[in-house]
Amino acid sequence: MQLTYRSIVILLAIVVAPFAAAWGPLVGNFELADYRGHTVALSDYADAKLIVVAFLGTECPLARLYAPRLVELANRYESRGVKFLAIDSNRQDSLTEILHAARTLGLTFPFLKDVGNQVADQFGAERTPEVFVLDAERRVRYRGRIDDQYDVGVQRAAPRNSDLARAIDELLSGSEVTNATTQVPGCLIGRVPLARELPKTDISPTWSGQIAAIFERRCQECHRPGEVAPFSLLTYVDVQGWEETIREVLEQRRMPPWGADPKFGDFINDNRLTEDERSQIIAWLDAGAPAGDPALTRPPAEFPQGWHIPKPDQIVFMSSRPFEIPAEGVVAYQWFYVDPGFREEKWLRATECRPGNPRVVHHITVYFKPPGRHWELKLGDRINLVGGYTPGQRPARGIEEPPCIFVPAGSQLVFEIHYTPVGMVEFDRSCIALTFADRAIVKEQLHYVLAANTEFAIPPGATEHVVESWYTLPEEGKLVFLNPHMHLRGKSFRYEASYPNGKTETLLNVPRYDFNWQSVYVLREPKRLPTGTKIHCVARFDNSAENPANPDPTATVRWGDQTWEEMMIGALAFATPVQALPFVPTHSAWIDAPIARYAVVGLAAAGAIVTLVVLRRRRRRYFQLDRARVA
Repeated sequence: MQLTYRSIVILLAIVVAPFAAAWGPLVGNFELADYRGHTVALSDYADAKLIVVAFLGTECPLARLYAPRLVELANRYESRGVKFLAIDSNRQDSLTEILHAARTLGLTFPFLKDVGNQVADQFGAERTPEVFVLDAERRVRYRGRIDDQYDVGVQRAAPRNSDLARAIDELLSGSEVTNATTQVPGCLIGRVPLARELPKTDISPTWSGQIAAIFERRCQECHRPGEVAPFSLLTYVDVQGWEETIREVLEQRRMPPWGADPKFGDFINDNRLTEDERSQIIAWLDAGAPAGDPALTRPPAEFPQGWHIPKPDQIVFMSSRPFEIPAEGVVAYQWFYVDPGFREEKWLRATECRPGNPRVVHHITVYFKPPGRHWELKLGDRINLVGGYTPGQRPARGIEEPPCIFVPAGSQLVFEIHYTPVGMVEFDRSCIALTFADRAIVKEQLHYVLAANTEFAIPPGATEHVVESWYTLPEEGKLVFLNPHMHLRGKSFRYEASYPNGKTETLLNVPRYDFNWQSVYVLREPKRLPTGTKIHCVARFDNSAENPANPDPTATVRWGDQTWEEMMIGALAFATPVQALPFVPTHSAWIDAPIARYAVVGLAAAGAIVTLVVLRRRRRRYFQLDRARVA
């Protein structure tokens, strides 16, 4: 058979293509300055067997979580001829911020600034943290994630696949990389925008005209210095570099976090973007995120620097010393017992939990423990809840006569705190503020109850496993808020009410449950429910491999206190008249989450976390005394 020149070229392409794809492109030399002004070139590492280039950002949560892992790997492989470099290509990250990140994260290798994202473009890097492994010829042999321990909304106890370490080991042994490309989670690199022809219209949204007001309403409660969000969105300068990340979370409807189906219920703390707001932001991004008329730019919103509730009468800290949170790993729930000095019974008009270090505090729940008793989560069928905090909670106003909390004289306060490591050692000393009420003017209390199912088994691989629970109202009351709780396999949750007259109603539907946002759904107008109303809760779980947060899709999952186990709790809060509730303080005190004039959601957030009420209990001790915990 005679081969033409064209046939030979095609044949060579077929033979060579798999190797070219597996090995990746050659990387040309580059020179970048570090945060001290020292120039570092790729050619400086001519003797290195392998070079790992990691693209990082100073404010990307995943980049910060993975920085210690990169340091660990750099130390492990240094003696074997492997060198590490970190590059920041974000236009929004200054040299000062890079210096601070390098020091606080403990980076032991160069951290370079890629002005104009030229090196990121050469590599084709898209996100932080994204890593590339170059062989001795400086050809890309691996690109992708570091491992699979962390993802957006996912934090496993340990990685299941150590992709970067495996690639390094395989290359050092002379083998091909088993999986040369992996998908990278994280923040999109904030590139310098390309020059392009923008729509010529006088009605395109601008920051000063429309967008700043939307961000103030929907985003800035969290996206501001000192709060839970990883970067600030207070000013137009703050937004620079985050445009494509903003677009991504809007298109995926991840932000702002709110899970309720708008067809059911009207909630005072609803922070969803309207479709008009969403469209305006997308149009603004499409137009190049214009600043607009500087004269019309609104000043940054002034958020309360003090307490949201009326002036506190007492502030109680969780402990006398700060608690140390490690740089990485899973921290067990921490419990702190405090004597607030209540020598007489107290009525709490409002409470507000405040994290000492919002970067690491995922949530706080505060209970009371009456004197002379072992620690219990429940008194009767009601949770002895005082207050709480969850990330992203939004202060609300408008209730003039809030239900109040009764706390017996001599009670201790019990803090339950969930910490999340952020890539460096941190310290926290959280607290709760209390505003007291005069017993003579208290008209209502709020009772927190649970419709829970502890007897279930979710089969391996199940995508729509249904678990149900019920609660019947023993007396008439006003429903104030609802709070569903599941763990990492939770998929959806629905509350239905069946009334004594035979009618049914959906109270709340959460079609996309997210464990990372323990939302409390506070009704704008409390709903009166008659005695005998049955609350029916329906939860669905996804135990399949398609669930990225699933710790183990091969396991049969049952009730348990750890996040890799599961819970099914439909929590509710009811307000009832005080005169209808005889008090026996050490046996039947009615407990509540205080909905105060200035902190409806802040206190309802206690409900957000109290669903983690039984988090410290195995099923065999569910709602029983924990005799291991005493004052």
